Formats: sequence, C-alpha cells, structure tokens
Amino acid sequence: MAVPSSVLAVGWIPFTVVLLLILFFSFIYIRYFQSKYDSELSSTIVSIFALAVALFTSALVPVDIFLVSFMKNRNGTFKPWANISEDRDSMEDTVLYAYYSLYILVMVFMFFILPFVYFYYEEKDDDQPQKARCCSAFKFTIGFVIFAAVLLIVGAFAPMKTKIPDANSTSDWDRIAFLFKELGENNGEDAVSFAISCLTLVGFLTLIFYTAYGMSAWPLGLILGNRSAKSERLEVTDSRSQNQSRLQTLKDKYFGGRRRMSAQDRREVDRLEEEEAVMGRRERHLVAAEKSCLNKCFILCRPFQVLFGIVFILIAALIFVSLLLTNIDKAMHSLGPKLGYALPKRSLPNPIDITLVFAQQVFPLDYILMIGIIMYFFFCSMSGIQNMGVWFLWIRMFKIRVRRTVPQGLLFMCMIMMFITLAINIIIYQIAPQYSVYGSQHYMLKPCDTLAPPDECIMTRMTMILTTYFYKVWFFGACYYWGSWAFLGVFLIGIPVGLCKKRSAIDGQVEDDDIDDSDDDQLLRA
Repeated sequence: MAVPSSVLAVGWIPFTVVLLLILFFSFIYIRYFQSKYDSELSSTIVSIFALAVALFTSALVPVDIFLVSFMKNRNGTFKPWANISEDRDSMEDTVLYAYYSLYILVMVFMFFILPFVYFYYEEKDDDQPQKARCCSAFKFTIGFVIFAAVLLIVGAFAPMKTKIPDANSTSDWDRIAFLFKELGENNGEDAVSFAISCLTLVGFLTLIFYTAYGMSAWPLGLILGNRSAKSERLEVTDSRSQNQSRLQTLKDKYFGGRRRMSAQDRREVDRLEEEEAVMGRRERHLVAAEKSCLNKCFILCRPFQVLFGIVFILIAALIFVSLLLTNIDKAMHSLGPKLGYALPKRSLPNPIDITLVFAQQVFPLDYILMIGIIMYFFFCSMSGIQNMGVWFLWIRMFKIRVRRTVPQGLLFMCMIMMFITLAINIIIYQIAPQYSVYGSQHYMLKPCDTLAPPDECIMTRMTMILTTYFYKVWFFGACYYWGSWAFLGVFLIGIPVGLCKKRSAIDGQVEDDDIDDSDDDQLLRA
C-alpha cells in the first residue's frame, strides 16, 4: 500500500509554509540590519538566501519527527499504510535525501558563494570592470573550494569503524546498530557526513560563544531595559562640559606657543579630544532618541518588554535544566566516549522532552513548539552576535548594528548563523532525546526505545545520521557531549555579565572605539 497523499500533505505542507515564512523573515531581518548608506545588491541577496538556507536545515527536523510518529497508532500498532517496510523506507529516504541536499547546499554557501561574494565586494572599485572583479574574487575563493574538497576526500577514504554487530546481539548498541544498518556503508555519505560533522563542531563552538551568552543576556536585557534618554543626555552633557573645561585648561597652558607641549600633556590632549568626539556623537544620538516617537512608544510597551523577558528567561532555565539532566543521564547510562556517549534510553525525567512528546497528541502543537524552540535559539544567537560582534581570534572584525551593518559584516553574520544552525540540530537531540529520536511512537503500549524489538520503532533520519556517524567516528559525539557542558557553563557566566552590563538608551549605536561618524550624521538627518 502506497503512502497516502493525505499523509504526505499533512507532513510537507506545513514545511512548505514554514519555508516561505523563513524567506520572508530572512528578507526583513537582513534589511533591518543592513547599512542604509553602504550596501550592494549581490551581498544583500546572498545574505538573505544564506540565512534562509541556514534556517531550512533546522525547519526539517519537526517534519522528520512528525512523519515517524505518524506511522503508528497510540496503541503501538502501525497504521495500514505503514505496515509495509518498503513504503516506510520510501518516505524515510525522502527525508534523508532532503537532509543531505540541504547539508550540501550549506557547504556550497560556506565554501563558495559567501566567500566569492565577500571578495567580490572587497574588490569594489569605480574604475574596475565587473569581469576583473569576478576573476579576482574567484581566485581567492579557490582556497575555500580546495579546503572543502580535502574535507570530502578525507571523509570518503579515512579509516572508520565499519563492522556492524550481529542483529541478534542483546547489547544496547547492537540494537541501535540494527536500526540504522539499512543506511549501509557509502563513501559518498561518509564524505558529506565527515565534512558536515567538522562544520558542526565549529558550529558548536560558535553556539557556546554566542548562543549560550545570548540565552542569558537577551532576556535579562529585556527585563532590565535601557536608561532614560533624557537622564543619560544630561549626564553626557555634564561630562562633556567637564571634559571641554579640562581640554581648554591644557591648551591655555601652552597658549601662544610660549613653550613646547610636553609629551604627557600631548597624550592627554589627544585622549580628551577623542573622548570629546565620542561624547559629542552620543549627545547627538541621545537628543534624537529623546525626540523620537518610536522611543516614546517603547516606553509605553515597557511592561510587555518585561513580561517577554521573564518568559524568555524561564524558557532559558527550562532548556538549561533539560540539557543538564540529559548530560547527567549520559554520564550515568550512556555507552561511553568510544560510542559518542550515545544514550540508549532516557532514564531521568526531562521537562522539554516530556512536554514535546505529550504535545504531539494535538497536531500541530508540537510542531509549533519545536519551531518556537529553534527560533528562540536563533534570536539568542543573534543577540549574542549583536552584543559581541564578529570576531576572529582576539580581533573584532565587524559590529552588527541595526541599519548600520556593512555588507561584509552581514555575510560573516550569515556564515556564523549557518554554523550555529548546524549545531542547533545537535542541541535539540540533547535537550529532547526521546522526542527527537522516536517522537511519540509506542510499542506494546510502552514508549519506544532501543530495547524495542527490531522494526517496531523507527528512528528519525536526523538521529540516524548522527548515531551512525557517532559509531564510525566517536570523536564528534564526545566533543558534542563535553561541548554541551561548556554551553551550560557559559550560560551561567552570562547571567552576572548581563546583570552588570552598562545600559544605554542608544545601546550599540555609539561605542568608544568608533572612528568614522559620517554614517551617524546621515542617519540622524534621515
């Protein structure tokens, strides 16, 4: 019996709608951060599609979970259309191919499109023809393409564990191995899996650096709010007056060139002049904010801002507890580091996992909740990037600001978000192990786990890809496990940092290390 079209429609129509919403959201989001006076069409379009593709990879997870859950009735029996294993395999393969297609698309953006457009913009010159710009950009992009090829070759030919234990074995891992044995051993899949695992590992580092901090700092920022523009303007005006007085005193000291200014006083004058420039800009922005109708509307919406902040900090606490319980569960009951800390069965209660499994009884409640969790991670990540900027080692390369982000900054931001969304799939697997693996499936009126008889429970394709590769290359699973502990640690560190952070009515608009103020003047006149 073929899979009914109604089943496919219920699973894929919401996904299609989500894809369209993601495209619209990506367009609005990029335009929101894009500099009004420094932009280029190619960078804007690529940034929009890069951000959309990043979100597509996570949007497929709820569809994957829904389809495996929809195969079975609540009493644990397969529905008539899912009784034939060939029909189940056909539907699962569709999801599997969708994952690999999106992962390959992510790699194309990371190793070709984004670098090419970045260097294409860097070569911008009024006198340089388009052909020369393209050739120069392609020359620099070749290095990224070669690196991607090396990753694929290593993944295809590197020695890995390939022996699959006998399906009749009674160990936990043997049951997991039996469930994913139909994937077989394919060097093409191994190559893509190895490359994506390397990228996901980098993504986990960015998740720890940006998302964990944003998950604590963003809600606290909403709760604490910003200072009053009027009171801050008065304070800046007073500080500026004192600064000008000190500066004038130093200049009067050497008036008329009667004697040469000492090196110490010259440094002090330079410092005071720099502070004067920054405070002047702050004062102009604060005056504009004080007169802004939008700022007055924000004051009226302040109670809702506090409410959302409280809700978001509670969600963060729920994610923290769920991830902590999963980590403790893995420390006690997992298969160990040599098998990527795979967890055969959830032994400790997990609030997010329990909620999502229960919510799946009311379609599409769990789908909405899962999309909400993904978007929550996304906004926490963007909050972290906006607060800290784009860094390379100890060097801050770009600042992410509303209406002031340069095209290179947007491209880097989208690349970081691609890394992070790859890691979000891992973190979802960790905070909701039961739901992300089996959904709401049952066998003999019991929730599905690895102790179920063969072919009684169907794993999601996302989990199948992860656990298969954890078995072949345990290193990645172990890194994700210890990385999740680091994620929890950074979240805790972010709480006092968020509480102590200095707040301003023009937060992020003017900073002490800003040099060029021409864009600010244009924005104030706009």
